Amino acid sequence: MRNIIIIGASGHAKVLVDIVKMEGAYAVAGFVDAKHHAGESFMGYPVLGHEDELPVLVSRLDVVGLLVAIGDNSTRQKVAERACASCPGIPFVRAIHPSATLACSAQLGEGSVIMAGAVVNPCSSIGAHCIVNTRASLDHDCVMDDYASLAPGVCVGGNSKIGAFSAVGIGATIIHGVKIGAHSVIGAGATVLKDVPDYTVAYGTPARPVRLRKEGERYL
Repeated sequence: MRNIIIIGASGHAKVLVDIVKMEGAYAVAGFVDAKHHAGESFMGYPVLGHEDELPVLVSRLDVVGLLVAIGDNSTRQKVAERACASCPGIPFVRAIHPSATLACSAQLGEGSVIMAGAVVNPCSSIGAHCIVNTRASLDHDCVMDDYASLAPGVCVGGNSKIGAFSAVGIGATIIHGVKIGAHSVIGAGATVLKDVPDYTVAYGTPARPVRLRKEGERYL
């Protein structure tokens, strides 16, 4: 079976390694993570070292792909870009839970993950390194730009757009035709009835903008 390395060993990684195992398309050679030491074990797999050791590990273990297991959108981008620079030509794999529903006409970018019970309906487009979390749904003709994420239980109506790096919190609802700007955060349980600008934190029912946020500001 073809080997992959997962970058990041935390809670998000626990979910992704389970998906990879159930899909059965790849074998997890191990993890790289700055907070763990080589030789440690994580979820039954070895910690191989740190990010700067990736080129050697990719060659030694005959690795065919990488998967970034980091929940924060901006941090995921930084790690993915470093990995791409250090291991040119090695692709980022996709991970789709067997219980997820992905329409035949939906598009899914490299490095993106679809978790258990999630639904992606026809003609929707998901960019690179996105997260569609447990039981989240993305209806027809929606767009998720690169590094965007939907938390568990999010419901997005048709013809909506989630901008790059934006995060939609647990259980939020976005009605059809709404646009969420880039680098924005929608609070847990919010009901979004109107467009949300770039770099905005919005929450409540109905959701209202409450403040601006900086690019890369932590939200998890």
